Amino acid sequence: MLDALALFVTIVEAGSLSAAAERLDLPAATVTRRLQALERELGCRLLHRSARRLQPTAEGLQYYEQCRPLIHALGQATRSLDDNLRRIAGHIRVLAPVNLASGPLTPAWLGFLRRHPEVSLEFQLSNTLQDLVGSGADLAIRVGEQADSLLTHRRLGQIGVRLVAAPAYLARRGTPANARELAAHDAIVSMPLQEWSLRDPATGIESTVRPAARLRTNEMRLAIAAAEAGLGILLCPATLTLDGIARGTLSSLLDDWLPGPRPLFAVWPQQRYLPARVRALVDHLQAFIETEPIFGGASPA
Repeated sequence: MLDALALFVTIVEAGSLSAAAERLDLPAATVTRRLQALERELGCRLLHRSARRLQPTAEGLQYYEQCRPLIHALGQATRSLDDNLRRIAGHIRVLAPVNLASGPLTPAWLGFLRRHPEVSLEFQLSNTLQDLVGSGADLAIRVGEQADSLLTHRRLGQIGVRLVAAPAYLARRGTPANARELAAHDAIVSMPLQEWSLRDPATGIESTVRPAARLRTNEMRLAIAAAEAGLGILLCPATLTLDGIARGTLSSLLDDWLPGPRPLFAVWPQQRYLPARVRALVDHLQAFIETEPIFGGASPA
């Protein structure tokens, strides 16, 4: 019905069926047919039509005057919404793992805000899986394969893990040569890496270590500080070990036993149209990650 009202208003304002057809990019016969269908539905004639002129009937003029403000207001609202969806401006709410968002991705967020001054970002950071749809967030950053059919995702890169400990700890307690020997060591466990999946490079046999933690935390920076202090062995994202290894406060171990890197995704609700501001953020993150070797999957030297 709304399309028919808009067509009628266009006919009156265009002054003829042919001019209206040209404005609407429709065949003249289609415009005529839809007008006739509207008149049948309303049960009255809306236009006096002749070969040379077109003029609203009394009922048609009344109908036009009532419909015109509604159609024009709807058109303006639609154009305004369309402009807003295409404009890189507004608020973006992001769910992400704590240390990934506040660590290696920090320069990406800051660069995006500098580049788009009309955008504001809000973060809800957690190392547990958050309900993206229920939270009303625009975007989530997630590590690992995504199986939720209600979500759309784009692969941004990948992240590896490392087993690390302080050189002083390894000098005092020895360096484990295999997964079995880890059981004799103190462990630092940071969520969500509560189980350590290892694979024997000689046999290909996989094992899962559930370490008895001397320290357990959901804050990776605390876990790394504890490892650097010599309190035990820690499994953590490779992106967070670079500084410690470079400074010599951490050493890596059992590199050949570790699983391959896990994919890193940007995720958003499937049923939701992706506004320009959110799409711009996803594009910016992907461009940033593609320039950072730590997200390329290769174990850093």
